[in-house]
Amino acid sequence: MSAELHPAQLVLPGRILKRELEARGWTQRDLAAILGRPEQVISEIIGGSKQITPETSVELGHAFGTSPEFWYNLEANYRLELARTQAQGDVIARRSRLYAELPLREMASRGWLVLLESVADLEAEVAGYLGVPVLPGPPRLAARLRGSSVRPVLTYAQLAWLRRAEALAHNQTGIVPWRDDHLEPLARELAGHMRLAEDVALVPATLARWGVRFVLLRHLAKTYLDGAAFWLEEGPVVVLTLRYDRIDAFWFTLMHELAHLAEGPSEAYLDQLEDGGDDDTSAQPSADPSEEAANRLASRWLLAPEAFADFVTRIGPRFSRASIEAFAASQGRHPGIVLGRLQREGVVPYRNLRGLLVKVSPVLAGQINE
Repeated sequence: MSAELHPAQLVLPGRILKRELEARGWTQRDLAAILGRPEQVISEIIGGSKQITPETSVELGHAFGTSPEFWYNLEANYRLELARTQAQGDVIARRSRLYAELPLREMASRGWLVLLESVADLEAEVAGYLGVPVLPGPPRLAARLRGSSVRPVLTYAQLAWLRRAEALAHNQTGIVPWRDDHLEPLARELAGHMRLAEDVALVPATLARWGVRFVLLRHLAKTYLDGAAFWLEEGPVVVLTLRYDRIDAFWFTLMHELAHLAEGPSEAYLDQLEDGGDDDTSAQPSADPSEEAANRLASRWLLAPEAFADFVTRIGPRFSRASIEAFAASQGRHPGIVLGRLQREGVVPYRNLRGLLVKVSPVLAGQINE
């Protein structure tokens, strides 16, 4: 049986040399005089900036009464272990970057890739999944983030999520060909599903009949995404994460992503809800004209602008559950959609009437992909 042994701690050869000098009461100048070398050379060897050459090994052997091999092997072993340590440090740095950029463990647990032990193999696995060279810089894929000017245009985690969404969309069948004149009638048909929470289950089939591939893909760590719209050769795709599992968030994100389809085949749009969560009342409108246009169109599809404005004027600033439910019924909408709009516009606090914001995931059970 053989085992490869490595020192627990790297010992600089110059440190051994310095101890030998101290044991004999010599200074560096003394050794320089003995060897006939400049004192600077001795100082550099002790400091480690200069290596002990075979010639110097012979000279040190004569000076200290040791074999030349002692000094030569001391230097060679030190340099070998130093190289090993530096190589391992590079491996660690490469692996660290992969884990920093991507939620690799979550991706592996969801079956997207395999966590290989070799860093080179892991880099190849990640590059193959992403479809781009591994982490050379920001991913080169056109995309936009709504309400997210402080984040990168596209992160590797978001690209990983997009790749999974693309694969799921490619696998869908029975989708009719998309035409540009489908958008408005599609929006009108979807509006008929906005009154009851259970009618959310009708959305996937409705979108397929009008030529939109619809994917529910659970949120991935480090992506901060609620939805996306992009185009494949087969036609448009809309993806939702259900990161905020509320009926208002579902419908607003869906209609916002559909609104991007009005721009025709172009780049991918990756979107966040502008409210930033359940209790953020400081949201600001997007500075991106495309996002603002999608917001306006989605809002129009969800609630008639004139009717909503009249409701706010008549009832505000005190909105009761009954008043919201009555207005929602008059518009054929779930009251959670109305409440979500009131909260997004800052006229109703996020903590109020939370019971109206029902979850949609139970209705869509079995259709949410990992």
